[in-house]
Amino acid sequence: MELISPSESNMWDKSYKAILLRPSDEDINKKYEKGEQRIVTESNREKLPNFVDALRRPNYMELRPFYQRRNRWDTERQSKLIESFIMNVPVPPLFLYEKNFNSYEVMDGQQRISAIKSFYDNEFKLKGLQQWSELNGRTYKTLPSKIRAGIDRRSIAYIVLLKESAPDAEEALLLRQIVFERLNTGGIKLERQEIRNSMNSGAMNDLLHLLSRNKIFRRSWSLPEYSDEENINPAHEIKKHKIYEKMEDLEIILRFFALRHVERYTKGMQGFLDLYMIKSATFTNKDVEILENLFIKTLTIAHEIYQGQLFKPYNINKNIWSLRPHKSFYDSVMVGISKYINYSEKLLRKKTLIVESTKKLFLANPEGTFTGRGNTKADIERRISLYQDMLKFIIS
Repeated sequence: MELISPSESNMWDKSYKAILLRPSDEDINKKYEKGEQRIVTESNREKLPNFVDALRRPNYMELRPFYQRRNRWDTERQSKLIESFIMNVPVPPLFLYEKNFNSYEVMDGQQRISAIKSFYDNEFKLKGLQQWSELNGRTYKTLPSKIRAGIDRRSIAYIVLLKESAPDAEEALLLRQIVFERLNTGGIKLERQEIRNSMNSGAMNDLLHLLSRNKIFRRSWSLPEYSDEENINPAHEIKKHKIYEKMEDLEIILRFFALRHVERYTKGMQGFLDLYMIKSATFTNKDVEILENLFIKTLTIAHEIYQGQLFKPYNINKNIWSLRPHKSFYDSVMVGISKYINYSEKLLRKKTLIVESTKKLFLANPEGTFTGRGNTKADIERRISLYQDMLKFIIS
């Protein structure tokens, strides 16, 4: 079984923005004159009905990036936005990225766009309005004619980050991620994985979503089994789980793929995951197929070995397995087993020995090696290496 996908084999050849010498003032001035890392924008305004109609046009705006984010605005908050339009309260502008000429992605304003479109499509009833409480329970279609006409007169402003802001695809991804992160100040702090999810649409991001539905994975992180209903029902039980709401499940899966390249670890954990996602933009369907099979097989073997103790550290003080899984131990188990995935039959024959040897690893390293006390490159490499060496000894 292939352990590295074709694109992964050379994805690190190009080191991004390696700065070997401290630039002089003259170098910095030249960089500024050339317009490097300077954003080119344009501003527009659109009447709400026209804006909603434009969203329905093919290839006008990629809806998937913001619909793929796990919606965190409830009906009451969406209603407050509509009330702002009724009252003509200024609404902050949207920020879009022009991925192709007259074709856009959303960088900031996903929740506002979702609320506007859903309201015009009569998908929710107004709720929790205070200034216009008499409109609670109304959809767009059932509003009094004057109110509906008043909303139709309102405009939404948007600022477009133009294509010429970045010279190539990798630069564009990094620039968009920087802008996206700095713009999102609208009340709910975005987690890093939410930003990656919104900015890195593509085959790799789709794979993270697909794998997050895996039964073993969900069970190991105490998430309910996947059903199609969770995508359409705002009250679904999974929405209550912080790990799901903040997209930590996707980040946990991403950690596995990225930390297989731990020798390239840089910029801290979050920066390293950002870097892997940016570099994965060129992954082909073949790459994704290899990675999908590797993750599923690794997870399946890990589960067959540890069963109900999967990813749960051993508590040396109480001499029992912990009740909850831990990300750092997950890293060691998944990356370690994936390296010896082609010895799966031997691993399964010796699963009792692996479990006992895992206990000994915790006893021999009581300082929190496998529970993330340290998160430097050396710390991460050490815990992964210790686990891999244990498997290597058992196999041999």
